[in-house]
Amino acid sequence: MKNTGKGPGATHRFNDITRAHTRMGQLTTHILDTSRGRPGDGIVITLFRLEGDQRTLLTTMTSNSDGRCDKPLLQAEHFTIGVYELVFATGAYLDAADARDGCSDRNKTPRFLDNIVIRFGIAQADEHYHVPLLLSAYGYSTYRGS
Repeated sequence: MKNTGKGPGATHRFNDITRAHTRMGQLTTHILDTSRGRPGDGIVITLFRLEGDQRTLLTTMTSNSDGRCDKPLLQAEHFTIGVYELVFATGAYLDAADARDGCSDRNKTPRFLDNIVIRFGIAQADEHYHVPLLLSAYGYSTYRGS
């Protein structure tokens, strides 16, 4: 008997396809400017893969008005177990934000935080790794989010 894609079997196949798709890992980020209480927009984010002494550029994106990238930094077959670095070019963002807020006294060179580098490992290629950056002019933090 030919399966037409309708009936109880169709739902089962759809659920199998959906589960297979959701098992694909991805890497995302989100930048929050904690000193201003808003997303960090317009920040250039660069992703590298580290293998021994080699540092390979994978992608460069810019955070949107929500402090996120418009698509995952890494996904599907490119999302593999290994060691990675995210580099957040925060200096220009902080300079512009300070100028808007009238904090020109912080625009000294070299800036205390210019490029923030977060090195992390991906141990499960079928999971979502979310690496947010909580940012202020003199400090930052990160964690593995969801």
